[in-house]
Amino acid sequence: MFNLSPKEEKFFDMFIMSARMISKAAELLREMMENLGDAEAEFKKIKEMERKGDLQLHAIFEQLNRTFITPIDREDIYGIGKQMDDIADHIEAAASRFVIFGVTEATDKAKVMSDLIIDCTREMIDLMEELKRMKKSKKVIAKIIEINRIEEECDALYRSAIRELFCGQTPVLEILKWKDIYERLEQSIDACEDVANIVEGVVMKYA
Repeated sequence: MFNLSPKEEKFFDMFIMSARMISKAAELLREMMENLGDAEAEFKKIKEMERKGDLQLHAIFEQLNRTFITPIDREDIYGIGKQMDDIADHIEAAASRFVIFGVTEATDKAKVMSDLIIDCTREMIDLMEELKRMKKSKKVIAKIIEINRIEEECDALYRSAIRELFCGQTPVLEILKWKDIYERLEQSIDACEDVANIVEGVVMKYA
């Protein structure tokens, strides 16, 4: 049976929970970069967090199917849930490359990019909390702006990292490895910005 409650706030709480899982995955990725001697074990922790995120996404979609009246448009709920899941997928994909490629030491730029992912995912938690009270919130737009700023910073760092790969004497195999890793890291923050963009559209419609 459909839930006919006009105030279905479970979605916001589920988004907050998803954001916290993503932020934890980002922290685990950073820890992994400092412990690549045990990369397989570190990766399993991230994979487990990504799996929990998948289960949370399924729970959101199941709740959406059972709810007749939603607090925001159904496509926005779907979009936020899917894009947040994409963040976790990109983090997991970046972590997997360290294992697949047998990387034994992370570059300074990879570590800084990982730090930015942590910053961005923490902002994502705040953003979801502000979304829950968007009609009264005075911070939701500021959070969106900050996520956009972090994305721009990461973008600049990504370009610098790629330029450095191709301008030096880096062996071709190392170029291929690190180009892939940098792309996955950058995509993690791009996905954060995608979520922020959806939330901005929601705020414009409902705030």
